Amino acid sequence: MDSSPAGGRVAYGDESYLEAVSGGYYVLASVTFDPSVAEEARQAMRELRGNRRTDKLHWNEMDRKQREAAAFTVASLEGFHVVAVGAPVPLKRQERARAACLTSLVDELYGYEVRTLVLESRGRTLDKKDERVVRPFQAQHNDDRFTLRHEPGGNEPLLWAADIVAGAVRAKQDGESRYCDILHDNLYDVTVFVR
Repeated sequence: MDSSPAGGRVAYGDESYLEAVSGGYYVLASVTFDPSVAEEARQAMRELRGNRRTDKLHWNEMDRKQREAAAFTVASLEGFHVVAVGAPVPLKRQERARAACLTSLVDELYGYEVRTLVLESRGRTLDKKDERVVRPFQAQHNDDRFTLRHEPGGNEPLLWAADIVAGAVRAKQDGESRYCDILHDNLYDVTVFVR
């Protein structure tokens, strides 16, 4: 399930962002797990969600102790996590920042032999915007084996792992690095200048 039809790896992505008059940023995080631990990772995410009455696990609903446990859980699973951090993100410019981060992220993931990126669906119109961002990459590499899929957040627990990584990186952007320190060995981040 975690190998794409083209034989490459599958990454799962989610975002977090802050729009601001100055100093805003956009975090687009991806997680990729070895196929041998993918089901274990899904089960770990379900256990972290516990008895919450939501269809998915979400970083913003966790307290500090739960966030640390979530970061340790993701760090304990065999995988790697690539994150694009775009700035600046002024008010009402989040989609521009997302496009810049997605372009950079896809390029990085492709270098790691990822051939499918699964993002949480934001609705048909916004999902199509993501698809338009990826098309030039496919044309440039003459490789339609790289695919982008969108799924509802509640359907795929590995999207929750991406949310944890995005939350950890957002916390670091806000001056709290403890969660990224936990993920450090498995985390690679790229800085993206947003025009």
